[in-house]
Amino acid sequence: MAERAARQRALAIGGLVLAALLAGCASGPRSGGDGAPSTPPADVSRVPDAEPRIEAIRGAGGTSKPYTVLGRSYVPIADDRPFRESGLASWYGTKFHAQSTASGEPYDMYAMTAAHKTLPLPSYVRVRNPANGREAIVRVNDRGPFHDDRVIDLSYAAAARLDLLRGVAPVEIERITNDDIRTGAWRRPGDGTQMAEAPVRVASVPQAGAQSVAVPSAFTTPVVAAPRAEVNDLAPMAAAPAAPMAQARPSANEAPPAPEAPPGMSTAGYWVQLGAFSQRDGAIAFQQRVAKGMPELAPLINVFTESNTHRVQAGPYASRDLARSTADQVRNGLQLVPMVVERR
Repeated sequence: MAERAARQRALAIGGLVLAALLAGCASGPRSGGDGAPSTPPADVSRVPDAEPRIEAIRGAGGTSKPYTVLGRSYVPIADDRPFRESGLASWYGTKFHAQSTASGEPYDMYAMTAAHKTLPLPSYVRVRNPANGREAIVRVNDRGPFHDDRVIDLSYAAAARLDLLRGVAPVEIERITNDDIRTGAWRRPGDGTQMAEAPVRVASVPQAGAQSVAVPSAFTTPVVAAPRAEVNDLAPMAAAPAAPMAQARPSANEAPPAPEAPPGMSTAGYWVQLGAFSQRDGAIAFQQRVAKGMPELAPLINVFTESNTHRVQAGPYASRDLARSTADQVRNGLQLVPMVVERR
């Protein structure tokens, strides 16, 4: 009996230690209790972009090691490949301020940083809010968000810049590779200078005692799966039901509403994903905006719904090259960041 009681006490102590590790690590699964500071600095939305610089990419081990969190396995990218993604963004604030990130750096909620499940640590991405056109360049130095429907976790300052502090919202992200930095291809008019006139003084993160803490080992298990390429395999999804449309002829300033996929339509082939939304109304509004900007694409645009996510996609195309050609036209014509996916 005494031996059994001793084992039970040891297990209880181990559980407390694990809980303490997770509570003190910004890269662990994030839940409630977080939020904005009670007295935020003035003009926090004017914090300058992160300045991209070439940083070494670890080919193996450390932050490039495959890991598992909450039963899901992830394989970090360990090269300089381009990367684009659309989906939902969240943000984290006071609860994790000054806690160690997966890279070992302390989390600074007033810096332009972000967390991503698989991008190299560190790396840089341009994040765009399609609802208002705002953009921000952030440095990825943490892992997360560990929610199936989210693609990036922004710092408080980055969320303020993009006007995303009200909650989870759709974004488009594009990696700035070391090659982009080397050639200067990442720069756009105003990058790195539009905020220089009004520097923001914010409280710095205390450096003393900061520990190098990666994703907790208790939640980390090696996996052998290889990362997927640019094209994702998607199971067929049902198209969202078409909204009622007026029969009146559209005015000269209005684009014809983009049609939904007709019943029985084959969805097999390559598609250009233009955006993904948590609310169907947002997806439909975005669909109509793209149709107005590129009328020739309107007949091909559909909204597909799965697991409460509404994807706006154009297609299908018979080959990946044809889909990529359309993606390039959308990128150049509408300044969006589309991605090519495959349906079977």
